[in-house]
Amino acid sequence: MREQRSYATEAIILKHTDLGEADRVLLIFTPYKGKYRTIGKGVRKTLSKKSGHLELLCNSQLQLALGRTFDMVTQAQIKESFPHLRTELWHMTCGFYLAELVDRFVEDGMQQPDIYALLLLALHVLDADAAAVQQRRAQGEEPSGHDRDRTRLLLRYFEIYLLTYVGYDPVLRQCAHCATELRPEENGFNPVLGGALCPNCRQMWSQALSMNALKVLRLLQRTEWAQVPRFRLDERLQAEIEAVMHGLIRYHLERDLKSWSFLEMLTNHTVPQSM
Repeated sequence: MREQRSYATEAIILKHTDLGEADRVLLIFTPYKGKYRTIGKGVRKTLSKKSGHLELLCNSQLQLALGRTFDMVTQAQIKESFPHLRTELWHMTCGFYLAELVDRFVEDGMQQPDIYALLLLALHVLDADAAAVQQRRAQGEEPSGHDRDRTRLLLRYFEIYLLTYVGYDPVLRQCAHCATELRPEENGFNPVLGGALCPNCRQMWSQALSMNALKVLRLLQRTEWAQVPRFRLDERLQAEIEAVMHGLIRYHLERDLKSWSFLEMLTNHTVPQSM
């Protein structure tokens, strides 16, 4: 029986690095082989037929040849390019943030079909939100900071489910220290202990966690994205929820993420920018 020397896979392009004069090392994320690096030979050449199909955040169908160190992309065909998010700076940055999260939390070669589906869902939502912003702009409406509200909630949704799928699901129903059922009141939160704390335990180890923040986090944790209400959260509540999730991520990764500072800058900018 002849040994198979090539294979096909669907993939999302998470990151790439230039190699030599015309090649690229591509970090791809696949449903059943997980995350790994491949070589795109000649993709930086002006006349390369593969280059447009291997852009960052593209969902592409690939044919790869087995290699000693890296497998090599021999064919590529875009399935979804998410064109709207590519022309909106805010949405594109959010997409890069999600890719960075996947890169940091998913180990190379580990099957993670749930996370793959989660990332694909998030890219679809970002693209649809970007399209809606562009449509309003075309109708002469001025974009506002509220255009980002739904997207910021999507980032928190993604963070919660990503942590859950890798085994770090936030504790939001019972106290993460004494296991007492949490009541609808001001509680606390401690990333080291993995979640929310009751008022008694909060005195020792945690930051305050408002009742509304806990409600939103619980809602995101137990609800499919399509069923999440389109409520509008005020800036203070958005910032509180973001701080809680970033605290968890920082604890597990032992570092900040590169995208955070740029996202913060864009969040504080008054008008979403197009590219």
